[in-house]
Order: sequence, then structure tokens, then C-alpha cells
Amino acid sequence: MKLYLIRHGIAVERGIYANDADRPLTDKGRQKTQKVAQRLYDIGLRWDLVLTSPLVRAYQTADILQDRGLTQQVEKSSHLSPGGDFQDWLSWLSGWRDRYSDKNLALVGHQPNLGNWTELLVWGEVTGNIIVKKAGIIGIKLPISGTPMGNSELFLLTPPKYFGNL
Repeated sequence: MKLYLIRHGIAVERGIYANDADRPLTDKGRQKTQKVAQRLYDIGLRWDLVLTSPLVRAYQTADILQDRGLTQQVEKSSHLSPGGDFQDWLSWLSGWRDRYSDKNLALVGHQPNLGNWTELLVWGEVTGNIIVKKAGIIGIKLPISGTPMGNSELFLLTPPKYFGNL
């Protein structure tokens, strides 16, 4: 099974909204995310499900992915909120993987969660060395069975600038 972790696009600066969860993408963030989504579509990426943080900037990013035809199904998940619990998400993943082991899954979330979760899946520990840029994407191949922690393969770590003049 392949798992893709995507950081939300560029959002309005902190402090402008009373509630950080309400910060939307900026116009530039929306445009950059649309370009990344189009390039991902052009290279043939598709996901059976996109799970997104319920924060506005993340689900706006997921909506762009859906609008560009990368998925037909988007669901909000509190696991992907800043500070979301990795172990709870891993339990959810175990059930999903048992039913859909041949499917591709994408997560739209926040840094440092996405970088930390990548490290846990690939190396089994957090070192704080993987940083996902806004609108960046990570690809991880999960094992067919058993725990993915420390047993997964990193196959893609791409900042948005990789996709051209963004």
C-alpha cells in the first residue's frame, strides 16, 4: 500500500484570525497548490481516499486535490490536527489497510506532524530531521502486513519547487 503525506498550502499568517484553525489558504497558497495538484494529476497519481486535518487550510488543500481529479473521496480526521495522536491514527490505518491493502491513501496535514510521522513509519523514531514544505509531498510504501512503524519505505520526498516555477 502506498501512503502520501501532503502539507497544506501557504496559509494566512498566524495572529490574523482569533482561532488558528480558521486560517485559510492565501491566494498564492491556493494557486501554488493548484499547480502542484495539476502536476500530480499529470504524472498519474490518484488516491482512493484523502484524509485531511479539519483545519481550514488543510481541507481547502484537500478540496483542491479533489477538484483536480486526484481523488473522489475526502474525509476530515481529527488525527491529522496539529498534535494529533499517531498511535490513534495507526489503529485507524490498521483497520483500513486490512480492508483496502491495494488502495492508495493520502493525508493532508501539518508540520511537524507529517515529518515526525514519516520518521516513525520509516525509522521507528522521531529525529526531527524531515521537514515537509508547504504543498510538499512525501510517499511511503507500507508493508503488506505487520506494523508499519520502522518497516516502511520512503520513496518520495518532494518540495513544491520540484514541480517547476511555483
